[in-house]
Amino acid sequence: MLIRVEGRQPLNGTYRPSGNANAALALIAAALLTDQPVTLHNVPKTASTHAAISAASAMGVSVTWTDEATLTIKADQLTRRVLTHEDTDVSLGTMLLVAPLLVRRQVARLELDFPLNRIRPHLEALRDLGLDVVNSSDAVEIKAATWEKRDIILTQASVTATAIIMLLAARLGKETVIYNAACEPHVQELAHMLTGMGARIDGIGSNLLRIYGVPELSGTECTVGADHIEAASIAAMAALTGGRVQIDGIRGRDMRAIAKIYWRLGIQLDIDESTIFVPRHEKLNVSNREEDVDSSIETAPWPGFPSDLVAVATVIATQARGTSLIHEKLFANRLLFVDKLKAMGAQIVLCDPHRAIVVGPTPLRSVYMDTPDVRAGLGLLAAALAADGISNIDNANVIEHTFAGVIGKLQALNAKITVE
Repeated sequence: MLIRVEGRQPLNGTYRPSGNANAALALIAAALLTDQPVTLHNVPKTASTHAAISAASAMGVSVTWTDEATLTIKADQLTRRVLTHEDTDVSLGTMLLVAPLLVRRQVARLELDFPLNRIRPHLEALRDLGLDVVNSSDAVEIKAATWEKRDIILTQASVTATAIIMLLAARLGKETVIYNAACEPHVQELAHMLTGMGARIDGIGSNLLRIYGVPELSGTECTVGADHIEAASIAAMAALTGGRVQIDGIRGRDMRAIAKIYWRLGIQLDIDESTIFVPRHEKLNVSNREEDVDSSIETAPWPGFPSDLVAVATVIATQARGTSLIHEKLFANRLLFVDKLKAMGAQIVLCDPHRAIVVGPTPLRSVYMDTPDVRAGLGLLAAALAADGISNIDNANVIEHTFAGVIGKLQALNAKITVE
């Protein structure tokens, strides 16, 4: 999909983020742990959720949309034990379905068309739980096991690894302790859903989880929370274009660290329990004069500043008066997209794959660019909205891979975006 974006158009109005697609993937997997009906509200229709729903349907699960965003799932049985590479090609999050396969069928086969090191932390966690994991060149075979008590420590605070352990522990283990667990909002949502189904989980929202499993889980009904990454991205776009936007339906506690980092970059957000108000910003000034650079932005595991917003933060820095150091501590190569910003006129020095120095403000000019992935895509869209002229963004469909309907909702805020 190619989109044409006319920049310098102030965004104005009210915006409501979609449900968090990563949360929806985990809740769909949890629904398959029981043969009782589960109803999920505010499910976003993204490529990743569609892939998980299609994989579940192929397993014989009844999946019904009862309205535009409400999904009813009833897994009387799971009729296969395999996740094919087509199932995980769209989203690696579909791997979460390995957990209900192991619980309900005792054996799971995960077919691969990507390097095994992408899921090494996940496989290590499964082995630490006592499961039999056998690797081959194109697949992983896993056999279930039960346990009285397991203490495991994750080598990295992986959201997917944490979620898989939680799903398995809710049914296969009597007591499971996870150290260095991920604690993102979507992990917390999964914990609350499993609790509602009958498991007991202590430490929700922290990096130390204690899970008490049960032989059977009941059905439940829950609502997918708003996507905090989408909300924060729209807030940045509103500030960059000089607009005034109210973002409804958020959880204020999810925005606290993000708001602090935005403040360093000159963006002021007014946040209450369920709403963000972005006032009109005439100019942005970075706000820390105590370091060698005016502002230092570092990504960190939750509740730190999310890596998924590093591209948007970099774009903000190009428009903020001062010098900013962007330090992506968690993942390699997520800053390589800055070459596209430099082509738009940004003053950026890429020190290494993890660090970039940004000098602002610099006017951005319109260019043609392609979107390498969903994280960079939101940043490039923000840059196009802040630039002079009309920018062409190719492969823009990856933006809606995770953020449902975001382009249409931006158009409703007066963004001049044409889809071709």
